[in-house]
Amino acid sequence: MAFPTAVNSQITDAVTQANVKVIGDAPAMALGNLYQATAQALANAAHNATNAQQQASVLAQAVTTRCVQALLGATSDKV
Repeated sequence: MAFPTAVNSQITDAVTQANVKVIGDAPAMALGNLYQATAQALANAAHNATNAQQQASVLAQAVTTRCVQALLGATSDKV
């Protein structure tokens, strides 16, 4: 301890050690948060890509159906 105080030295040492531990753990916590955020972003991107692929497939099927209808002579007022 740097200078004498009215507080018990064991208390000040415990508080100092706790503060040092928090500061020491900060880089690991920051990297953990970064990894978690990155994983979440990649999962969202994969989900969005899957959804876009499904929607494109549905659209392609609808276009194909409409084109077949046009080839078979269906008019737009019957559809």
